Amino acid sequence: MAKGKSTAFFCKECGYESSKWQGQCPGCREWNTFVEEPVAKKGAVTASRKSSGSNIAPSPLSSISINTEDRLLTNFEELDRVLGGGIVAGSLTLVGGDPGIGKSTLLLQVCKNLTDKGKGVLYISGEESLKQIKLRATRIGTFTDHLLLLCETNLESIESAIEQSKPDVVVIDSIQTMFREDVTSAPGSVGQVRESTNTLMHIAKGMNISIFIVGHVTKEGVVAGPRVLEHMVDTVLYFEGDRHAAYRILRGVKNRFGSTNEIGVFEMRQQGLIEVKNPSEFMLSGRPEDATGSVVACSMEGTRSILVETQALVCRTNFGMPRRTAAGTDYNRVNLLMAVLEKRLGLPLTECDAYVNVVGGIKVNEPALDLAIVMAILSSYKDKPIDSNTIVFGEIGLSGEVRAVNMAEQRVAEAVKLGFKTCILPKVSLNGLKQFEGIKLIGVSNIKDCYRLFN
Repeated sequence: MAKGKSTAFFCKECGYESSKWQGQCPGCREWNTFVEEPVAKKGAVTASRKSSGSNIAPSPLSSISINTEDRLLTNFEELDRVLGGGIVAGSLTLVGGDPGIGKSTLLLQVCKNLTDKGKGVLYISGEESLKQIKLRATRIGTFTDHLLLLCETNLESIESAIEQSKPDVVVIDSIQTMFREDVTSAPGSVGQVRESTNTLMHIAKGMNISIFIVGHVTKEGVVAGPRVLEHMVDTVLYFEGDRHAAYRILRGVKNRFGSTNEIGVFEMRQQGLIEVKNPSEFMLSGRPEDATGSVVACSMEGTRSILVETQALVCRTNFGMPRRTAAGTDYNRVNLLMAVLEKRLGLPLTECDAYVNVVGGIKVNEPALDLAIVMAILSSYKDKPIDSNTIVFGEIGLSGEVRAVNMAEQRVAEAVKLGFKTCILPKVSLNGLKQFEGIKLIGVSNIKDCYRLFN
């Protein structure tokens, strides 16, 4: 970079720094991601980091002990599962989600549960006043004096407050409002978000304090700011769901301390978020009986099996080109399955409109949903209902074969627990599957076997 130049160009995706604007980022190969921002005063930043880490000495691997007590339970079983068993001391967790989805409400409820255990919690807000936080806290419940509130956006002042109070957990709401005085760009910019997160990471690791960061989400559904933000933190959680619906899904996208396939299901009520410990029963509530085009499928989210209702409506088109609509599943996957039905069974589906919906608003992209979509389409096309006590799962290939899916035994066990009497599954999955009482297992090897069930 030229001597004396006070600005540089940064990539919004990966944080790559360049002395001039470029159309394509050399780091992440994305297009039109460079923005011009002032350069941080590296001397001040380096000095503060050097002073904070002057007493650090390397440790041999054999001297490091791992105890289960290192994890702090939040009394939210759904959240603890997504975190991998609780909050890890010294961890940095990023919580993202759409505006109004319930990020601040969830974290404030976590603060209440932790303070009830006698843990010290510092809640730092850069967007709301103390009275606004008090109004939300009054709706949630009664808090103890172990919860400390602070409205501040200057990270130097925040670091000083953390050193004085020495809490066990810190909540930052939100990272886009924080700023460092030695970084001349505006709060929420690439440089400020990167340097602010870096400062919080040093605080978490140096003081062994668990820090939760709230991040805003762009219209593309990703956390605003540079993508390097997600690389710096230990855990990334996304709060999903329609803000106008009652349920919320907390999904782990990145987790250095556990699995990234787990989800937590919550329901938004007047007093805050309530755990949904049996999401299958919640998703199937209000399901119609003896309705054509409706079938129950079983999807796996990590180690948890969730039963969802899959609906299809097939009717003759009034236009030259049939219409296809998919809600809750992949649109291209629906088109692929309909092409397989037309090719392998000879059904004239090019003359029909098709609408596929996964009820409840949950998005399922697992291949095990293929067989349920095909059964729902055949049920609507033949105008013959599927027994309401039947559950379906399996993957379908381009030649029409029904392929095995993982965790078949757990899926059947979940169906038995909710009282289903029949299970249609891949025939190859029957091998090695233990016998379950009270449920009939029907194995199918291709879609022709499925079509015969309607004759």
